[in-house]
Amino acid sequence: MSRLAKKVALLSRSYSAAAAPPPPPRPSSSSGRWLSHHPVVEPARPDAEIGRRRYSSAGYHVSPSSSMKGAVFRDPARPLSLELLQIPRPEPGEVLIRTKACGVCHSDLHVLKGELPFASPCVVGHEITGEVVDHHPLSDPKIVRRFPVGSTVVGAFIMPCGSCFHCSKGHDDLCEDFFAYNRAQGTLYDGKTRLFLHGSGEPVYMYSMGGMAEYCVVPANALAVLPGSLPYSESAILGCAVFTAYGAMTHAAEVRAGDSIAVIGVGGVGSSCLQIAKAFGASDIIAVDVSDEKLEKAKNFGATHTVNAIKEDAIEKIKTITGGVGVDIAVEALGKPQTFLQCVQSVKDGGKAVMIGLAKSGAVGEVDINRLVRRKIKVIGSYGARARQDLPKLVKLAESGIFNLTSAVSRKYTFEEAAKAFQDLDQGKIISRAVVEIV
Repeated sequence: MSRLAKKVALLSRSYSAAAAPPPPPRPSSSSGRWLSHHPVVEPARPDAEIGRRRYSSAGYHVSPSSSMKGAVFRDPARPLSLELLQIPRPEPGEVLIRTKACGVCHSDLHVLKGELPFASPCVVGHEITGEVVDHHPLSDPKIVRRFPVGSTVVGAFIMPCGSCFHCSKGHDDLCEDFFAYNRAQGTLYDGKTRLFLHGSGEPVYMYSMGGMAEYCVVPANALAVLPGSLPYSESAILGCAVFTAYGAMTHAAEVRAGDSIAVIGVGGVGSSCLQIAKAFGASDIIAVDVSDEKLEKAKNFGATHTVNAIKEDAIEKIKTITGGVGVDIAVEALGKPQTFLQCVQSVKDGGKAVMIGLAKSGAVGEVDINRLVRRKIKVIGSYGARARQDLPKLVKLAESGIFNLTSAVSRKYTFEEAAKAFQDLDQGKIISRAVVEIV
């Protein structure tokens, strides 16, 4: 095992021992205390100490008429627009965040283009960093102490309820409530959204936390404290791009030192897979894409070989690099039927083909059934990591420098440029990952 891989293993073991936050109580209606754009802290509870900085665990107060801006999607024929919304109110077990930065992801783009059905109007954006602003008065005191007002956090896009069958087994990535409520209805786990238009009160739905807004509500189970040594903007990608890659490499592929790996599609998530594969001690790390610019940058992320799938047969090239046998693990990060097949055909006998790219609704991937059966090919889907156990590890990987956040973010946009950011993503103008700086 390489020295770097040993360091990653030590970090993972140390964070696995950390206690997960308690599951949130089911939401209840309560008037509570809410915030204001010009808040005054009222220390209602003892201060909490984090590092060298002191934070009050008291909440800010907000008038019900206070408003914020959010990037609202209504219809694929209409551009994303900034609209006035009411500042959301957290329920027990949830945290109100003043959003600092939000990543620009293809999953959001699928929603904006109408390729993934989702409730509308909605606020997109699902990987965020920000500052804790308030808690519900009935939230568990342990949550308030862990995330005191004024602390900085990163939020994961899979927001586990903490109490369903899968969450009780530690499989946060399969949370029943997340898929039944948020992905199916655009709400949190009481079946209600936290977002409403300012003035009319029309409900606005949430893609994950609806992070492309000045404030967002996030279940505490999906948060991790962000140390002051990490930058706000770049750290936002920990919540999806890095989170998705880590889940694929750790829980689906189970990468070991010396494994050979091919990553097909090296955008934001794919390039994160390269960095994590390198950290885990993979040997041959093959980046496959159709953009020479992306492939050149992939070398900085750990790729030992690059393949332009337009200029050469990717499967044959992968087999040549691996002595004719194929890779131990291939990862498909695009969500296209042709690259799905490419991924399966790239692995060696007994190898793993891991699918992490979302496709248009109804898309179907092909596989050679006889080879699948005879040669023990494993085809595995992976949506993301496990927030309670993995998100703190990702923060530590970034803090230690094992994962390079700065190089992983290639472009930054202002909040007013949110629509342009997704247009650029759709046109292939973003090399790795982009973030929108909200504040």
